[in-house]
Amino acid sequence: MANLYVTSGETFSGKSAICISLGLHFRRDGLSVGYMKPVNINCPLCDGQAFDEDVNFAKQVLEMPEPAAWLNPVALTPAKMEQQLRGPEIDYEPRLLEAFTKVSAGRDMMVLEGGRSLREGYIAGLPPKKVVDLLDARVLLVLKYEPTLMVDRARTALNYFGDSLIGVVLNVVPRPQVEWMQTTVVPYLKRYELPVLGLLPMDQLLSAPSVSELADGLHAEILVGIENSEQLVEHMLVGAMSAESALTHFRRKPNKAVITGGDRADIQMAALNTSTRCLILTGNLYPNPQVLNRAEELGVPVLLTNLDTLNTVEIVEGYFARSRFQQPKKIERFATLLEEHFDFAELYAALGIKK
Repeated sequence: MANLYVTSGETFSGKSAICISLGLHFRRDGLSVGYMKPVNINCPLCDGQAFDEDVNFAKQVLEMPEPAAWLNPVALTPAKMEQQLRGPEIDYEPRLLEAFTKVSAGRDMMVLEGGRSLREGYIAGLPPKKVVDLLDARVLLVLKYEPTLMVDRARTALNYFGDSLIGVVLNVVPRPQVEWMQTTVVPYLKRYELPVLGLLPMDQLLSAPSVSELADGLHAEILVGIENSEQLVEHMLVGAMSAESALTHFRRKPNKAVITGGDRADIQMAALNTSTRCLILTGNLYPNPQVLNRAEELGVPVLLTNLDTLNTVEIVEGYFARSRFQQPKKIERFATLLEEHFDFAELYAALGIKK
């Protein structure tokens, strides 16, 4: 059996997407695959139990029958973190090893999702390197494109994990920077015996939040079109122009959210005549009934928020940098990117497994 520990140098690097997509690929190659998130710090509660959205999504997609508690064995809720701080501290190592033994039994491959950084886990007595050593895992590092610190994060991970680190995935690389990364950064990392197993270009769909995510973040009411609230929003435009120029402006971007005041019926109707995923109406101003009727006919959700336009734009922009991966369209697109830009042969060789 091979154990692959997938970690990152920062949050929102695409680590969960890598874990699930690799798991699906391994399954297609005929391997029996298991998934775990060994250590989870500051895990929220749901119905009195530690809950992690990524873990439950992986359990569903990879069709794992084990209870979620086995897949997320060391999940420190705020109360458990308080216990560790105040003492006596709990020894979580036996719990981790017991769960891993159960989940890995009979499987060819275990995909282990690391924490949000190399610093996470010390409070539970299980920092990343200790987990890797305990579970006899090899490490794959996922780094989101960042021209200043990306290389330093890679070399930090190499210094930390040593020979256990088998490769790097460079993720969300802007397409104009792909050639520079291939000709400059990749050779640099190879000089330090850090093979780059994947260089994944930025894809607009993968950073797209759903309409329902935006509604939650804005605490907005969905007036119509709630049946299409899981549609993905790939762009954002603000409707603050004249009605005469609105149509030309809105035609520039497909699959967009249009943010405008609730009293701008002319702007709203112009947006509805283009490829629009949702209207976001600010100022808690209820729209013209004609706008609602037209949006309902087209199946376009209309969101009403009491925030002003500036704050609405700021919140929506934030969702494009950290949208959830739990969307079928995103899984399909990410799987395609991996097939095109990831060296599975080198990964299999490093792990010592065959298809």
